[in-house]
Amino acid sequence: MKIMMSFLTILMISSLLFWMTTIISKKTKLSREKNSPFECGFNSISSPRKSFSTHFFLIATIFLIFDVEISIILPIYNTKLSIIKEWYLTSILIMIILILGLYHEWKNGMLEWSK
Repeated sequence: MKIMMSFLTILMISSLLFWMTTIISKKTKLSREKNSPFECGFNSISSPRKSFSTHFFLIATIFLIFDVEISIILPIYNTKLSIIKEWYLTSILIMIILILGLYHEWKNGMLEWSK
């Protein structure tokens, strides 16, 4: 019961502080002038938002997957024979799944930079 009362008290205090800061803050509604980019007093020449390369994103995702895979395959293990066999089998299974995924991406042309 004490935990529930503590939780409710913390929730009430934090929501009260949130609403107080929202009311007191000096921010006003956003206008067109505040949302536009500032370029030394001139109107912007081009759009400030550049398109993001999806190929770069895919390569970064593949790198992240292989990076996490290394942390899965190289754990600290005991010297018991059964644990080493289990580690070896799971490592091989993970490698096979990753190689099949890489092969699939390669065949679909996801790794090509120019199209």
